[in-house]
Amino acid sequence: MLHTCSIPPNNPNLPLLIYKEALGSRGTEAAGEFERLFAENGWRGSWRNGVFSYHHFHSNAHEVLGVCAGSAEVQFGGPQGPVHSVKAGDVAILPTGSGHKRINASSDFLVVGAYPAGQENYDLMRGETEERQAAEQRIAATPLPEADPVYGTDGPLCEHWARD
Repeated sequence: MLHTCSIPPNNPNLPLLIYKEALGSRGTEAAGEFERLFAENGWRGSWRNGVFSYHHFHSNAHEVLGVCAGSAEVQFGGPQGPVHSVKAGDVAILPTGSGHKRINASSDFLVVGAYPAGQENYDLMRGETEERQAAEQRIAATPLPEADPVYGTDGPLCEHWARD
């Protein structure tokens, strides 16, 4: 099941995408599967960890988060944004500029993250006023990924993130 929500002003043009139960595996096995799947679809720079417990975003990279184990509540879009429950097998695809923060998580919560090829050197922004204008320019200039990190060139991302 696909959920979308716009999260302006973080990215006024591209919605957050959440794929529920995109992967059936759990734990370490799922981590390896997510890494392979993301790489096959052109998403690189993968890492294994969790989600920071403070609001942050990347102004120069889109990000995919594949939940390998456990569950969490993650707030997207900053302090006023919606809180979504995610669990093992779910995937969240964040357009560049999308604020996110872990509200709470189970003790076994594990995520694999990755970025479209060429966007692996992502920045880490906290939304400070003095960085806002430059961040908005980088967000607008970030190229779209060539493929959905889960479903490839025919995936929902390609439809929902089409720029006119």
